[in-house]
Amino acid sequence: MIDDVFIRPLTNAFGDVQQMLFEHLVQPIVFHAGQGNLLEDAYSATGWLLVGLLQLLILLVLVGPLQRLWPAEPASGAGRRQQVRVDVVYTLLHRLGLFRLAMFFSVEPLLDGLFGEAAVRGIEGIQLDAWLATLWPAGLGTAFASFVAYLLVFDLLDYWIHRGQHHFDRWWALHAVHHSQQHMTMWSDNRNHLIDDVIRDVLLAFTARAIGVPPGQFVAVVAFTQLVESFSHANVRLGFGWLGERLLVSPRFHRQHHAIGVGHESDGPGTLGGCNFAVLFPMWDVLFGTARFDGRCEPTGIRDQLPEFGARDYGRGFWRQQWLGLQRLLARA
Repeated sequence: MIDDVFIRPLTNAFGDVQQMLFEHLVQPIVFHAGQGNLLEDAYSATGWLLVGLLQLLILLVLVGPLQRLWPAEPASGAGRRQQVRVDVVYTLLHRLGLFRLAMFFSVEPLLDGLFGEAAVRGIEGIQLDAWLATLWPAGLGTAFASFVAYLLVFDLLDYWIHRGQHHFDRWWALHAVHHSQQHMTMWSDNRNHLIDDVIRDVLLAFTARAIGVPPGQFVAVVAFTQLVESFSHANVRLGFGWLGERLLVSPRFHRQHHAIGVGHESDGPGTLGGCNFAVLFPMWDVLFGTARFDGRCEPTGIRDQLPEFGARDYGRGFWRQQWLGLQRLLARA
C-alpha cells in the first residue's frame, strides 16, 4: 500500500525526468566527446545530477528563507559572506556530481575487483531487502521497509565514522576542515577535506555492496541523508521539541556538536571528545551516551582558532583549506 501510494509514483516521476535530462543534455555531450561506451554510466550519473539539482532547489526555496527569518547568528559582514561562498563551492562540487564522478573512475573499479574476487571464492554479501521481505507484511510496502532499514544501517555506520573522525588525531586533522567554519549555514555540510570525503564514501560504498543495496535505493538514501545534513547545518534558531529532538537531528542539536569546546575538545584544548555525532537519528547518541539536549546557539568553530588559544589558521579559500589539512595530517604521521 505504501509502495503504491508514495514510493512508485515518486520513483516513476524521477525516472521520467532523469530520462528526459539524459536524452536532451547528457547523451549528446557523451556522443560529442566520443565516449558512447560510457552511456550506461552516464545515465547513472544523470540520476545523481538530478538529485543534486533538486537538493539545491529545496535549499534555496525552503531552507534559505528560514535562515533569513530565524537566524541563529547574524548573517551580515564581508568576512562571513566570504566564508559562505567557499562553502557554496564545496556544495556544488558534491551536489552536481563532480566528486562522485571522480570516485566512480577511481574507487568503483577497485570495489568491482574486490567483490568480483570474493564471489569467485564463494564469498557472498547479504541481501538485506530479501531478508526483510520475509518479515515485513507485503501490504505495508517492502520498498518502504527496505528504505527505512537502509537509512538505519547507514546512519549507524555514519555515527561511528563520525566518532572516529573526532577520536583519532590524524583523522581529526582532516575533519577539522569541516569544524573550522565559524559561520555555519545550510552550505556547510560539504565543507570537508577531500581525503576525509574519500574515506567516508569508500566505507559507505563498501557497505552498500556488502548488504546488496539496489542502486536506486542507494541514491534515495544518500539524497535524503544529504538534505537532512544540509538542514541541520543551517543558520536557523530551531529545535524540534522534547520528542522531536530525539527522533531527528535538528539545527539546534547539531549546532551543539559544532560549538567551540563543547561539540569537540570537550575535555580541554587539544583533547578530542564531543557530543551529538548522529547524522540523522539522535537515538545513536542516546544509546551510546554522547547526546546533549541542552544546547544553545553558541559560537561555532575550533578552540585554537580563538586568539587566546593561538588563533590557528585553517585557511579561507578552498585550496588553502585542503593544503593546511594535508599539512596537519602529515604532522601527525
